[in-house]
Order: sequence, then C-alpha cells, then structure tokens
Amino acid sequence: MLTASLILGIQYSAAQARASGSIEVGASVRPSEGQSEPVRGMTFYLLSRSLSDIRKEIENAEGVVDLDHFVAQLDVSLELKEWMKKHHRVDLAGRDFTKELAPDDIIDVPEFLSAYKDQNGAALHAVLPEPKYKAGDEQKNPEKYKLHQEQYRQALRRYIQANLDSLETLDAELRDLNPYPRWTHLQTEKQKRIDRQVLQLAQTRYLMGKAVSNLNGRAEFDNIPSGQYWISNLDTPALAGDLRLHWDADIAVAPAQIAHIELSNLNALESSEPNVR
Repeated sequence: MLTASLILGIQYSAAQARASGSIEVGASVRPSEGQSEPVRGMTFYLLSRSLSDIRKEIENAEGVVDLDHFVAQLDVSLELKEWMKKHHRVDLAGRDFTKELAPDDIIDVPEFLSAYKDQNGAALHAVLPEPKYKAGDEQKNPEKYKLHQEQYRQALRRYIQANLDSLETLDAELRDLNPYPRWTHLQTEKQKRIDRQVLQLAQTRYLMGKAVSNLNGRAEFDNIPSGQYWISNLDTPALAGDLRLHWDADIAVAPAQIAHIELSNLNALESSEPNVR
C-alpha cells in the first residue's frame, strides 16, 4: 500500500514532468564556398544565461587595465609619460605614431630628442643645430643659459619643421624602448583569465544540460523547466572552411512543449581561422 508521502511525491513528479518541455536542435554549417553540412559530434551546452552576459559579468568584476597606471610604472622620463597619457598611446612604432609627433614633442621629450639625433645625425649626414650652452653654464650665468637654451630650441624647431620627413623613421630608434609589447602581454593575459572564468561559470553555475549532436547534426535536451535559455558550443568551434563558428542562441521553452532551433552561419558568431606562424 502506498503511503501518503509517496503518493504526493509521485503526483509532484508527474506535475513537474508535465510542466517541463524539451528542445530539439539542428546544427549545420556552410563554408564560404560549398554546401551546408551537419555539425556532427558537437557538444552543445544549455545555459540559463547568455554567454555574452556571463562574459560581461566577469569583465565588470575584473575591471579594466588602466593605461595611465601602466604608464606610471614605466622606467622612462616624466616627459615621455606625459606624452603617452596625453595621446593615450603606448605604441611607439608605425606610421600612426610618427604622424602624431610634432617638433615640440621631439624637443621636449628626452627619449624622442635622443632618438632624433641618432637617426638624423652623422648617420644621415644631417646638419642639426648645436646648442651653444654647456651643463655648467646654468649655475654660472642662468640668464645667458636660458637665452642660449631658447635659441637652440627655436633653431631645432625650425629645422624639424623644415624637414618633417625626418620623423618618418624615428620609431626604428625607439624599438628597444617601446612598451607596447608589455602592454599587449597584459591585455592578452587578462583576456585568457576572463575566458577561463567564463567557461568555468558556464559549465557550473549556469549549466542546465549537455547534448551531443548525431550524424545528422541533431541533438535534444529533455525535461527542461519552462523558461528562457541559451545554446552554446562554448570554446569548441564548428569549423566551416576558414570560418570558426560559435553560438550563443536564445530559445524559450514552454510547459509540455517541444522547442525547435536551427543553428547555422546565420545565427553564429564568425571568426577567421588563426594564422599559423
């Protein structure tokens, strides 16, 4: 004879089953040139939160890598630090960098001035203006020192202004000083850390189920409570030629209903296959 608690439990389970729904997934991909093919043997994850929102959650918790703080830690002159902060730039290479340089930047930033002299001095047989003052003159005759210093600045400014093309290859002299590789390393390490945390949360806190697609690219999620969900293949891309496809597709599940969704290039995020070097 069934006890009252067992009967209630059976009734609750039956009611819960009636309130649950299911999801049928079809996945196919099409290369840039070619026919659409089913995605076989792919593990799909059913999440209670979109992958993009999970990422935003982690990024907000991580905060941003502050450029000004990074610049403040560099072992360079105060003038160069101020230039970087003003231009919001730590990459001292390339045409975009040299286009931002003005004659006063060369004169005011010691590293730029030293690089400019090395680049445009004896090696190129350029006749650069020479200062008429010496280091000790500042103490002996401050007024005369200031005058000669300003005269030198004006002469050098005129020379640079008349030879702006001499700035075009300045970045070659700054290669060893350039902090950009360190900056990109920080950014890359942060992104890796975020990616790991996103995957961890997606497969723990927000995971509602997993299903593997068959030879026809079909997969099913059964006994899913009604609600809003997202289907993703997380960090394992579906390959379509040179494309790597990821999904973060939303789907609503109604009580005792079968929800259908087709995953394809149309609702996927695309990225090119990385170059191998």
